[in-house]
Amino acid sequence: MADAPAAIRRVGMFGGAFDPPHGAHRALAEAAIEQLQLDRLHVLPTGHAWHKSRALLPAHHRIAMCELAFGDLPRVRIDVRETERPGPSYTADTLAELRAEYPAAQLFLVLGADQLLAFKSWVRWQDVLAQATLAVANRPTSIGAQALLGEAPETDLSGVDIPFERLDMPLQHLSATAVRARLAGGAADGPPLDVLVPGAVAGYISQHHLYQTAS
Repeated sequence: MADAPAAIRRVGMFGGAFDPPHGAHRALAEAAIEQLQLDRLHVLPTGHAWHKSRALLPAHHRIAMCELAFGDLPRVRIDVRETERPGPSYTADTLAELRAEYPAAQLFLVLGADQLLAFKSWVRWQDVLAQATLAVANRPTSIGAQALLGEAPETDLSGVDIPFERLDMPLQHLSATAVRARLAGGAADGPPLDVLVPGAVAGYISQHHLYQTAS
């Protein structure tokens, strides 16, 4: 029987394109569950990503990969509401819905350092900050197509002037951009796919022939 909302005291929101979900995403989810002592972590694939210029993979593929990447973790719920909501996906809207569902819970927004640095460009970022504690994992300064080289130092967060909690985890030289670039480049270009993404996700990508053109 699922826990009643009243029994859920600490709830995390981990949103993203998950295009595709990769090893650093899973490591961040695991760190958040353990270090924040979450009773529940909602993993939310983005619907319409207002801040991205490229088109995302169709939602049903990203949802399926999230199920494969995170579905075996304790206290995780794959939450598809943003893919079903018309219009752009705004974190402030989703947090307001979670607040209504868990009125007595403390809410945490799980994100990476790159998102923290861009936080004040978010729509209604003040509302986000009022509703949730930011829980941040550091990332390398380069997370683009060259991230797999592993040469970039960690991001300097000393100038951030909004409150956040740090999540303690090894620096992950991995990004969805780098994974897509590796896949578009062919099997000989970079590490094996199942090193970059969970094995079940690698199988899904291969089965459905995803990311075979540069994006």
